Amino acid sequence: MGGSPEPLRALVGDDAWRWSTFQGSRTLVVAARTVTSTVRILECLPALLRGDARVTVVFAHDPTSAFSEGVADVLHDAGCRVLPWDRLGDIAPDLVLSASENIEVPDGDYPVLVLPHGVGFQKLVPDSRTPRTRLSGAVPDALLDTGRAWLATSHPDQERQLLAAHPKAAGHTLAVGDPCFDELLASRGHADAYKAALGVAAGQRLVLVSSTWGPTSLLGRAPELPARLLAALPCDEYRVAAVLHPNVWSAHGPWQIRTVQAAALDAGLLLVPPVHAWRSALVAADAVVGDHGSVTLYGAALGKPVLLGAYGSDAVPGTAVAHLARTAPRLDLDGDLGAQLAAALREPSSSASAEVARLAFAEPGRALPRLRAALYRLLGLPEPLGDVPSALVLPPPRAESRDVTSWAVTTSLADGARPVVDVRRSPAAVSRAAGDTAGGYTHLACDEAERDRRLTESASVLTAARPAPSAAAARRWTQDALCRFPGALLAASAVAGDGGEVVVGLRDGRAVVAATREASAPGLAAAVVYTCLRAGLPLETAVTLRLGTLSERHVTVRPASG
Repeated sequence: MGGSPEPLRALVGDDAWRWSTFQGSRTLVVAARTVTSTVRILECLPALLRGDARVTVVFAHDPTSAFSEGVADVLHDAGCRVLPWDRLGDIAPDLVLSASENIEVPDGDYPVLVLPHGVGFQKLVPDSRTPRTRLSGAVPDALLDTGRAWLATSHPDQERQLLAAHPKAAGHTLAVGDPCFDELLASRGHADAYKAALGVAAGQRLVLVSSTWGPTSLLGRAPELPARLLAALPCDEYRVAAVLHPNVWSAHGPWQIRTVQAAALDAGLLLVPPVHAWRSALVAADAVVGDHGSVTLYGAALGKPVLLGAYGSDAVPGTAVAHLARTAPRLDLDGDLGAQLAAALREPSSSASAEVARLAFAEPGRALPRLRAALYRLLGLPEPLGDVPSALVLPPPRAESRDVTSWAVTTSLADGARPVVDVRRSPAAVSRAAGDTAGGYTHLACDEAERDRRLTESASVLTAARPAPSAAAARRWTQDALCRFPGALLAASAVAGDGGEVVVGLRDGRAVVAATREASAPGLAAAVVYTCLRAGLPLETAVTLRLGTLSERHVTVRPASG
């Protein structure tokens, strides 16, 4: 193999050797066809080529996929120089690297290394060349016939599966492992930091909804599931995040996704972007509600409790995900979602997760060194001197989210030496306040930032968006709010400072102060006062505020001075 100036000429013009700074001796072309496959290459390639100027990398964009939307943006955001796909036939690379098996590689004598863009060969997908389906991850027989294709696998069972379906792949598989799983393993100790980056409070549980693409996927079957989970889980105890396959984003676009999930977003859904952030979000998760996609399988292999909300006929029998389908509990979409999540969190199965990991990933922790060795062997270069690459800790995740500004609040009172007020809040965007329950009281509470006027006009409790600078200012705000909304019974404003005081104004003109040892949301303090009023307790008392299993705090209620 020898280096060629043609790719550089395509990027910087004629006489490329005169203009280029790095005089590489080998040319590596990355074939970018879908967001999923492009991101997989971008996640591992920097570690493989770190510090090596001998390899010139050119990204070629193949726009022929039904899911090509977004690829150009990913390449641009990563700072890649991109060669139009139709120019690929004009150059002579030393190696083509892709995580998309469906690329149309021009004729030539250079090898083609194909990495998996998920976990093995777990799914049957529509074949763009025929009306039939094909095994996801397997390259066309025409490319296998040339003897140029090399297929990376993460487990010996995947090699056996591939050879059974495509005998022509014999002798052209490479057992390298899974760099993505190695990164997930390396990052497990950072789950709390990742939760904090997502805005998940200490003590809250994070439930991650994972959906692959297509009609048999979780959101293909139940697009309303995120909203239903947010309605079923107390928002002070749980957060819900959604990781959607990049093909969902590519096929439907962010606008359509936000429109379909509008109620869930208003209820506090954390919508994780399709590039990179899903990995650290998965590490942060306490439980996964998923389907037969790779993210669900990664979660199970990490030891996360998994509930399967969908499992499609396009999943391949005899694979690790098929084992997961036999062993993981199914989510009854018509049942009590909250009770099913609580049960899954109480009874995680370490043996089941270990078996899933054993079936999907061989010799974890060695993927990057093995993959680099294979890459340089195909390039015809010795590996760089120095340390071999290792999996790095993932950066913190990010997610799109909105503040919840209205709640359906249910409270109950338990007698004792110190009365206990149990408070359960659900976002009003997905759970409207109903009538009182047996032994409990229900009301609608709205923050002044609530944009839906119908909610604020129906609310029993109004809360200030920001703490007032003084108790007197807080009281003035409550009086003004009750004047503006004559249907409300209470209005509450926190007071700035470390005292954890909230001034609660009553419709009859009285005002009380609810104080805790720590800063408290005005809606929680107002829920205590509302319960005392409904139960006939004096408004000079001490109670325990309990938020499910999350926390308990002492609250003293006293008349406001002045």
